[in-house]
Amino acid sequence: MSLVQPSPIRPLDHLALRGADAATALVLREGPLSFKDLRDRVARLAGWLKAEVGEPGARIATWAAKGELTCLMPLAAARAGLVHVPINPLLKRAQVAHILADSGARLLIATPARLAGLEPGDCPDACRALGEAEALALAVNAVALEPSTANPDDLAAILYTSGSTGKPKGVMLSHANMWLGAESVASYLGLAADDVTLAVLPLSFDYGQNQLLSTWFAGGGVVPLDYLTPRDVVKAIERHGVTTLAAVPPLWVQLAELDWPAETAGKLRRLTNSGGALTVDLVRRLRGLFPQARLFAMYGLTEAFRSTFLDPALIDSHPTSMGKAIPHAEILVIGDDGQVTADGEEGELVHCGPLVAQGYWQDAARTAERFKPAPAESRFGGMAVWSGDRVKRDADGLLYFVGRRDAMIKSAGNRISPQEIEEAALATGLVAEAVALGIPDERLGHAVHLVVRAAPGASEAEAELPRILLKELPNFMQPKVIHWRDAMPISPNGKIDRTGLYQELAA
Repeated sequence: MSLVQPSPIRPLDHLALRGADAATALVLREGPLSFKDLRDRVARLAGWLKAEVGEPGARIATWAAKGELTCLMPLAAARAGLVHVPINPLLKRAQVAHILADSGARLLIATPARLAGLEPGDCPDACRALGEAEALALAVNAVALEPSTANPDDLAAILYTSGSTGKPKGVMLSHANMWLGAESVASYLGLAADDVTLAVLPLSFDYGQNQLLSTWFAGGGVVPLDYLTPRDVVKAIERHGVTTLAAVPPLWVQLAELDWPAETAGKLRRLTNSGGALTVDLVRRLRGLFPQARLFAMYGLTEAFRSTFLDPALIDSHPTSMGKAIPHAEILVIGDDGQVTADGEEGELVHCGPLVAQGYWQDAARTAERFKPAPAESRFGGMAVWSGDRVKRDADGLLYFVGRRDAMIKSAGNRISPQEIEEAALATGLVAEAVALGIPDERLGHAVHLVVRAAPGASEAEAELPRILLKELPNFMQPKVIHWRDAMPISPNGKIDRTGLYQELAA
């Protein structure tokens, strides 16, 4: 399978120009769209947006499930010279009101039920609210816009984080950020025109949006899916001949617990993971279920899109590694002394290069905390993202995640990595999911609390887990309390909701 060749940076809407006219670009409930259809609908939606809003750089928000509007808007807004603000359809009214006010959105396009859930004042006076179907109907007869000639450094989108600390903040992405991200991922995944990507992740999530953009960069087709159960994913893979599936660890855990027909599993050529580390046991289960598929472990952060990936040839021998820098990224590990660390020495992951975002929308203070001049050793220079994540690099240049600087548990004078406790719990085979948290404690400062979901069939898990952890972990890492759950809470981006668990246990 050939890799996508490097190309000049183009305005984001030019991604619609890459596929063959008759090739399928998008499979909607109403039927498939060819690349020729995609080009026409993007051009007309862009024409309507420009006529409706007009002001260059104005923000256009969408708040809807996956469908024609949410899939086309990243390209159509870019072609109209506007800035797309995708809002996760799972967010609640207060979060949406904050995003609309903070972004200064001029237009909100949403489903009628979501619009009905807003209260007076949630949508700013300068923001017009419009139903999804009405907007698409108006665009049908609009004058088609020609491909844009935007400067690649122009702002194209604002992606709001899930707001794990404070209110959601908007990450500013340029045409170049998103174009190069699409090219990079299409290249190292080896995507081709005959690939079909099942888009199960939220399109408001950088990883989710890239499902569309990288596939279209390669000339392949996308099947958007808002699934109700993990089995819906299996059915969609069978129905559409899906070759590429991207997911986050909680979904992989659920998919690995299903019985997969061999023929369906055999359709997948590649599996990609981000949004959290895969455990050794989960890697083995996925490799057993999908032996023919290449499994890509990846690390990313919205402020720089994607940073690293592990060569699938190394997943069996190095299942816990984050790998190395993706194309267009430079990754440095910087110690507390400000110098590049030696092999095996812990430091902060710093991402340099053209994938680095333009900062946080209208938030100079938080931008200055995260976006700082690149270390002197950087070959790119300019601004870099200081991730706050602690990593180590081995002698072969492979990176390993240690933990978030602000997530380390400080208990009785000890710095404890939540990941180490979680890995120990998962390694017992008694639990399918685990989250370790530091909960305020008068005597210890913070006490370790472990939240777990039992593995299917592990009837003795509650009695056996504490006993095994006592053998495997030092005394200062032992959970003070183990909380058993039938299901883990999931955040709007599909990850385990650690913040919600913390707030619940600390209350």
